Amino acid sequence: MQALLLDHVQKSFGQVQAVKDLSLSIEAGTIFGLLGPNGAGKTTTIRMIMQIIMPDAGEIRLFGQPNSPEQLEKVGYLPEERGLYGKMKVGDQIIFFAELKNVPAKEAEKRARQWLQRFQMDSVWDKKLEELSKGNQQKIQFIVSILHEPQLVILDEPFTGLDPVNTQLIKDIMLEMKSSGCSIIFSTHQMDQVERLCDAICLINRGEAVLQGDLREIKRRYGRDTVILEYEGDNHFLDRLDFVKKVNDFGNYVEVHLTDGTHAQDLLKAAVQQVEVLKFELVEPSLNEIFIRTVTEE
Repeated sequence: MQALLLDHVQKSFGQVQAVKDLSLSIEAGTIFGLLGPNGAGKTTTIRMIMQIIMPDAGEIRLFGQPNSPEQLEKVGYLPEERGLYGKMKVGDQIIFFAELKNVPAKEAEKRARQWLQRFQMDSVWDKKLEELSKGNQQKIQFIVSILHEPQLVILDEPFTGLDPVNTQLIKDIMLEMKSSGCSIIFSTHQMDQVERLCDAICLINRGEAVLQGDLREIKRRYGRDTVILEYEGDNHFLDRLDFVKKVNDFGNYVEVHLTDGTHAQDLLKAAVQQVEVLKFELVEPSLNEIFIRTVTEE
């Protein structure tokens, strides 16, 4: 079953066309990456899904039905900009937002205390939100977005302000939700997280979908023209190799992109003559590299 369908959706603000003829579909029980550079139209798309703004043309369907407030009750939304009340107590706030999603107060309190315990935040129940750190505020925002047990969750930069331990905890929860049949739209600029979590992606640039589909298939489509080279020595010899298209230098290793038709062995032969090779691995391009290639070509 499709959790979400966008069919030729468009939105303009004056002379600026923010979203142009965008179509995509998200299956139930999947994690879908909604990607793009700043100003690409991601936030506008999300706001149209949430009916914060309405599309100029096209159709949005949730769970096989036309988008409506009734369907949106089954959706959770964590915005990039926090939407909570700084001077309201944490416990009261979580219950308030849960009741807006038709969760009875007693049940909302029970679920809220369970989630706070999982995040090791039992002590914040009676604290005002503004008294918490940015990371803890983000965790409260996340709890609010999922407390009503939605069938679709939209997470816009969910890891903002979180340390590695809590980032991993939220990733674990996302995977648990997926396994229970929940669909997740994951919007972020952290391509490494997208690679680890997403089943499919849609890359938007200038309001248009420029790349979308199954993530593994997309990576296969780009071929294996990238070498991870870990070494000791001076890597300036790479600048003199005419079959090296691009080098991303990460300090203790480099990501080398080869020209079409080049054999990785050619690079290995050149490298062993110049540096001590510690690791040499032919890999698919990273999603980060695919993102940059696609956007710059556009």
